[in-house]
Amino acid sequence: MQIKISARHGHLNDATRGFIEEKASKLLHIFERLTMIEVTVDTSNHQANVEVLVSAEHKHDFVAHETHPELMTAVEGAIAKLEQQLRRYKEKVQKGHRRDRKPGERGTEEPTTPTEADEQGVE
Repeated sequence: MQIKISARHGHLNDATRGFIEEKASKLLHIFERLTMIEVTVDTSNHQANVEVLVSAEHKHDFVAHETHPELMTAVEGAIAKLEQQLRRYKEKVQKGHRRDRKPGERGTEEPTTPTEADEQGVE
């Protein structure tokens, strides 16, 4: 997985880049099938505009924007928005795989007649 960090109208020092990279890498703990994270920071007009684009497997893309006077707060806000998007997507994917089965249910078909149930040992 790649993390790309770019700046418009300014320069990011190594400490800031490290902070952004650390926050962005935490997205992998939520959804491990990410292929690329792109963070773009625009520091014009005394505001920090942060845009984070996340690409996941099977061409799913997630985007979050945040504007705040402080850069670190804007980064944290954008990452928090992406965490929510990834959690919702992960729940949706997992729900589709479960197919609304009840806990402990394994098979797809149940015996239709009492004699079949007796033969299989089901009460």
